[in-house]
Amino acid sequence: MNKGLSIFWIIYMLFFAIPFPMFIYYNTKDDSIPNLMGDNPWYSLSILVLSILFWGILLIGYYQKWVVRAFLIKRNIGKLKTNGESREAKILESTRIHKKGPACDTYELTLQFKNLSGSVVIQKAMVNDSKPYERRYEVGKTVGILLDKEANKSPYFIFASKAVSIKKTTIFLTNLAWFAFACLVVWYYVYSYDLESNGTGWRFMGIGHPLLTCAFMLLLYRAFGAFIVKKFIGKPDQLFLIKFKGSQTTARLIKFSQTGTYINSQPMVDFELEYTNQFNQKHRANIKKIINLFDLDSVRQEYFSIFYLKEDPQKIAFEKDLNELKGEF
Repeated sequence: MNKGLSIFWIIYMLFFAIPFPMFIYYNTKDDSIPNLMGDNPWYSLSILVLSILFWGILLIGYYQKWVVRAFLIKRNIGKLKTNGESREAKILESTRIHKKGPACDTYELTLQFKNLSGSVVIQKAMVNDSKPYERRYEVGKTVGILLDKEANKSPYFIFASKAVSIKKTTIFLTNLAWFAFACLVVWYYVYSYDLESNGTGWRFMGIGHPLLTCAFMLLLYRAFGAFIVKKFIGKPDQLFLIKFKGSQTTARLIKFSQTGTYINSQPMVDFELEYTNQFNQKHRANIKKIINLFDLDSVRQEYFSIFYLKEDPQKIAFEKDLNELKGEF
């Protein structure tokens, strides 16, 4: 259900970022050939340069996400294989997702193990089993894992048996997809120039041209998404840092109040908590969280299990939320 909603919203936002600005522009554009020779060329050139800058930022970002990220993850996995903190993880749940072939199954595991500070955490992870006949991933068994000692970059842990490799086919296809997208952007510049210049150069470029508005909307979505995650959900890397390096304790609820902010009609709630650290020092910290309306009564409890960072006591998170974190491992 969540995946379906995510796909819907992605398609919905892409529609308003690309087809919609084009539809508005070309349906409100005057069909008669305008006399642009008297227009200020520097204004049009500044719009052109700005649009190129926007598309350049987008293309670089997409390449880093689609291609470069795979090599960075491979490098980090190699470092984990050499310097990772070894742990034994107990399998609490094991679900076979699908069968890739006669010699390989894919499982979603719920693992329980001690993090870098010695606190017990629960983490879901996907694993490909190339030896299904050995039944290595049944409930109750243990698997070897390696934790990133700094817990500051993905993957935060790997299975000790994980092989370091990159599928050449995947890299080729992602490079091809990026190159096709870049070519499409370049083609649209050429197409717009041929269609609209009428011997006046780039004077047709204005603030409402799709070459600018489409790129601006895509950047705006990226910035807005980052703001929502940071402001209302919390940075995933910070949550993983708290999970894998933090210490568990029990916090007492001091104050519980709604902030007045709503996301999808769900209220944001500010929890003011008090807890005692490993040195018997008391700290107060806040957690802001989006709460389902039906769960408002259930969160009015007196005590909560939380994790906190020893080096930064103000960074805390509910244990329940950390246990629900998912990532690529």
